[in-house]
Amino acid sequence: MQIKLEHLTKRFGDTVAVNDLSITLESGKLIALLGPSGCGKTTIIKLVNGLLQHTGGGTLAGTVMVGSQDVARTPLWELARTVGSVFQNPKSQFFNLDTTSEVLFGLESRGASHDEMAQALESAAQVCGVGPLLERSIFALSGGEKQRIACASAWAMGPELFVLDEPSSNLDGEGIRQLREILKQLKKAGKTVLMAEHRLWYAADLADRVFYLRSGQLEREYYRKDFLA
Repeated sequence: MQIKLEHLTKRFGDTVAVNDLSITLESGKLIALLGPSGCGKTTIIKLVNGLLQHTGGGTLAGTVMVGSQDVARTPLWELARTVGSVFQNPKSQFFNLDTTSEVLFGLESRGASHDEMAQALESAAQVCGVGPLLERSIFALSGGEKQRIACASAWAMGPELFVLDEPSSNLDGEGIRQLREILKQLKKAGKTVLMAEHRLWYAADLADRVFYLRSGQLEREYYRKDFLA
């Protein structure tokens, strides 16, 4: 699922979060957005998954295309079939009290059949390693376990693109190891992954391209070989 940003500028009052940014991100790749706090990483994530176009303030110029969809013209419910989101704090995206209901919430909301939900749950358990976490209280999970449930919920919807906003920020070493395994599974499945991060040591060798941002502009870009060097 290709992502195309064309002359993208996002302002919040006098603050320019993204400044005339034009980049094309290839399908089936893991792309990392790096840079200091306030450089525009999270803003780009929320423009790709449509949150800022449909629910955010500020002003926007330029376009964001996800495949053939213009994000600003595509309803969020429809975009969710294509784009799966995992936020920095997974608790902010949970709707249910138990893990199994949370993984299936998106599918149930769009009227999926019992067979479709059963298949999606089995697939999510395999890809995201959440089998032992099913049928448990959300409140009984560690930070890493909550992040895995958030990934499983996104996977169950069947999107081709996954956007992750600093997914390792609240994880310990074991949680980061499990996150790395999920990223490997997403790449193996041919999914496109766009990830904003402060630290990339755990996934540097998985990133196909790395974009370094400063003050809302692209300062450097690397392919994996150059970045690792």
